[in-house]
Amino acid sequence: METCKADTALDILVGKWKHKILFELSKHEVMRFNELKRAIPGITQKMLTSQLRELESHDIVQRKVYSQIPPKVEYSVTTYGRTLDPILHAMHSWSETHIDRMNEKEADEAKAVQS
Repeated sequence: METCKADTALDILVGKWKHKILFELSKHEVMRFNELKRAIPGITQKMLTSQLRELESHDIVQRKVYSQIPPKVEYSVTTYGRTLDPILHAMHSWSETHIDRMNEKEADEAKAVQS
């Protein structure tokens, strides 16, 4: 009997920060660490480092180090990581629909209470 393999994808994507990191990286060809940190309000340096390493270990994000002073490191989504784009876009679209649905439900409930 085959089991649902969505756990694998969710293990890679779920969390407070990974989807936000991927969203920012997908908007740019490459980003430096501090650019990413500035683009994601509330993320700590430690958490960003940790999440980038996890994404890198799954071949979703690549890290390119330039041997210069001061050191320069750039991050980008790998070709393989780009295969997640349709999934992330579908989740984004579904979320917009869900937010609208919940707002409508809340408005309908408020009208029912007022009646």
